Amino acid sequence: MTIQVGDKVPSATFKVMGENGPQDVSADELFAGKKVAFFAVPGAFTPGCSMTHLPGFVINADAIKARGVDTIACMAVNDAFVLGAWGVAQNAEEITMLADGNGDFTKAIGLELDASGFGMGARAKRFGMIVEDGTVTYLGIEAAGEIKVSSAEAILEQL
Repeated sequence: MTIQVGDKVPSATFKVMGENGPQDVSADELFAGKKVAFFAVPGAFTPGCSMTHLPGFVINADAIKARGVDTIACMAVNDAFVLGAWGVAQNAEEITMLADGNGDFTKAIGLELDASGFGMGARAKRFGMIVEDGTVTYLGIEAAGEIKVSSAEAILEQL
């Protein structure tokens, strides 16, 4: 079942690239007591994700944080090495790049995407959400090929 506005985010462990390699970040660490602008992309370094989706959050990071957001997080079903390299390539210093390498969080919230037709296997659908103290207060799930309801601009409108 797909997560809904008003639901608590499930427990999960993400990976982030640290100075000494991949490190664990729990959903509790990420969401508890914080307002988080969270968005997911089908894959790091893919065209729409690299040309539009992530850059929108890089450009608007200050404006998003000025509206009370503690953390901006980008998630993909990729490994921490890929997410770390993509963050560096995109100058995403203000964004926490979360790897859901096995897709466990993605499956738990019901937003998996079968991208096997593109040779990409199981991925996350493109979506954006605002999470306040672990509870979803906004959820925008994209139709295929679109970046509208999960964009930085859409998140700003909801804050």
